[in-house]
Parts: sequence; C-alpha cells; structure tokens
Amino acid sequence: MNQTSSFPLIYSNEVKAALDAGRPVVALESTIITHGMPWPGNLDMANDVEDIIRAQGAVPATIAVLDGSLHIGLEKKALEVLSHSQNAMKVSRADLPFAIATKRTGGTTVAATMIAAALAGIRVFATGGIGGVHFGAEQSFDISADLEELARTPVIVVSAGAKAILDIPKTLEVLETKGVPVVTYRSNELPAFWSRQSGLTSPLRLDSAQEIAHFQNMRTAMNIGGGMLIANPVAAADEIPASQMQGYINQALEKAKSKGISGKQVTPFLLSEILTITAGASLVTNIALVKNNAHLAAAIACALSN
Repeated sequence: MNQTSSFPLIYSNEVKAALDAGRPVVALESTIITHGMPWPGNLDMANDVEDIIRAQGAVPATIAVLDGSLHIGLEKKALEVLSHSQNAMKVSRADLPFAIATKRTGGTTVAATMIAAALAGIRVFATGGIGGVHFGAEQSFDISADLEELARTPVIVVSAGAKAILDIPKTLEVLETKGVPVVTYRSNELPAFWSRQSGLTSPLRLDSAQEIAHFQNMRTAMNIGGGMLIANPVAAADEIPASQMQGYINQALEKAKSKGISGKQVTPFLLSEILTITAGASLVTNIALVKNNAHLAAAIACALSN
C-alpha cells in the first residue's frame, strides 16, 4: 500500500507502480459492486473486468472508499471485503468528503469515481452506464450528478450510454447544454445500455481508440475542460432489444412509483426489479457490456499513453 501524507488517498501497489512509470491506467467505479450486482456475481465481474484491462496492456484501478480512505486500486482482499459489504454508502460528489471525514465505507458512483481518477491523474474510466435525467424530472428535479461531473472533470468515461431506465433524450439535451462531447463508438445511433439502439442519432462518431485519443488531445491542446462520454454499444449477441426492454422498464417504473421510491434509491431499485422481471437476463447483459467497455477503455488509455 502507498498512502499520501496530505490526503487520505491510498494506491494499490499495482496502480502506484503503473502511475510512477507512466503506464496506462483505467479507473473503475465500485457502486456496481456495492449496489449494482448481487454477491458473488459482483466479485466475479470485478475480477474479470480487471483481468480484461490487464490483458489489453493497461492497469485497472477500482476506486472505493474504505473506512474513510479513498482507494485508487484495490488489493484482492480489499476487493473481496467490499463485495460482501452490507452497509456501504452510495458515494457521489456531495457525500464523498462526508464518507472520508466520517470514516465510512462506500461504493463510488460515476461522479465520485471521476473526481478520484482526476485526483490520481487517471484519464480514462470504464463503467456500465452513466446516470442522467430521470423520468418526471420536470417535477422531481431528479438529475444525476454524473452529468455535472462530466461537464467539469477531465476524464474520458466509457459506458454503454445512459442507463435505459432514464429519460435518454433529456439526458442528451443536458449533456449538449453543458458542452460535453458524446461520441458513439462505431455507430451512428446512441445505445441504450442493455440495447444497441435508442432511436437517437449520436452527436459524434469515432471508430478507433486512436481517434478518440486524438480528439481528447486536441481538446486538451485547446484548453477545453471537462470530460468526454464514449457510448459503446453492447455486442449484438449480448443485447436485449429496445422494443422488448421498454416493457420491462415500464413495469419497474410503475412499481417504483407505487412504492414511493425516490432519490438515490431509484436506480438500485429499478435495476433490482428489472433483474427479477427479466429472470436474470438483464444482469447477463449488464456484465457483458461492462466487460465490453473495459476492453475499449483500456485501448483508449493505451492510445493516450502512446
């Protein structure tokens, strides 16, 4: 373990060595471990994703808060402990300092992971899907902090688009307003998490990790701040078609409404409900798309490094 003296930031040995040597590193969030998937599948997925990144020539840095310390990369034992955690916080921008100050344990969301990655000098981050504008946000104002973070923090986020339980058109509008580049990888249509198609034309398209790296380097050269969202469609063999998925999502949304679910509990509830409705198929696709995103993120990190 390597710990800074001025801030409770702890690097795994593997990540510290990679950063010191200037090798490519890919950040990974941890709410997918603490809140997104049940045990033991969450641990298997986390280990598999890390191995995919290593196989591409980069180093994985799973980010989490453990007992008040912000970890950049987790040793095997720490990853296993986190996967079993029953009371982990869901940590975003607003409560990241709180979790550290009160010595809590928590899984980092997209926003918190971006903050941590930027602090550590990591430029690329792989996740499943970003948060965004929830349905009914015109009344509830329920909009994920992920969108604001993408506007301000210079990290490339590779995802399968916004989670399909969200209002994707409104999410795209907010990203456009905030000047966040949304690039779909090898497709003219924005993906919808479990599905390859959303019915929305992608604002931008690039077809290689090298092109994405060149685009980011140009943004840096022009002193344009903030992050970039790479929307990476799940493989056709692994997707659940959007027409089929929408019915499942509508059922889950109705149940959440009837139960009065709100705030940070909405996304975990909906994902859990959809898992039940699809008899586990949504989880299979979720794991596949996370692995797909890790593969691309590692390639982008290597391209930036070169």
